[in-house]
Amino acid sequence: MKYLAFLLFMLTVPAANFLIGNFGAVCLENGPCLIPVGFGLMAPSGVLMIGLALVLRDWLQELTNWKWSAFAVSVGAVVSWLVADPFIAVASAVAFFTAEMFDLAVYTPLRKSGRALAVLVSGIVGAIVDSILFVYIAFGSLEFSSGNVVGKLYATFAVVAALYAWRKYATLSRNTDKSQTGA
Repeated sequence: MKYLAFLLFMLTVPAANFLIGNFGAVCLENGPCLIPVGFGLMAPSGVLMIGLALVLRDWLQELTNWKWSAFAVSVGAVVSWLVADPFIAVASAVAFFTAEMFDLAVYTPLRKSGRALAVLVSGIVGAIVDSILFVYIAFGSLEFSSGNVVGKLYATFAVVAALYAWRKYATLSRNTDKSQTGA
């Protein structure tokens, strides 16, 4: 399972960078391809993939440790260089690595308070740091930072909701099993 988590996490960076240059509702000349993320905001099209990456990093840490995450970010940056504009790849690598270190610093101590809380707070921190750094480094502007944060948080909120639902389901299942066995 840890190898699957590593592979999925590592591939999110090059996939996001490929999307930014090739797919979107609108593609700006010498700029990113954009998608609407709600609230009248637009974001570079790789935003949802990076939102997923922030959550996958937490999963990878659950299965391994922070060193696996750092290695996955490094490998992802190299693969990005091969599939995306090198300038985008460098901006992505710097922003993503920095955001992942912030995410890691928040997730690890909060994990003791519960997985859902740790995923939620670390996802918010990682989304903000990654969004500001990437958009500024890649495009010299903060114009799409707000949309970038919103898009990334969609993935975080979806996973937190799924974790909450899973925990409730598991608790109900355990209670049902106990009542059926007379325990």
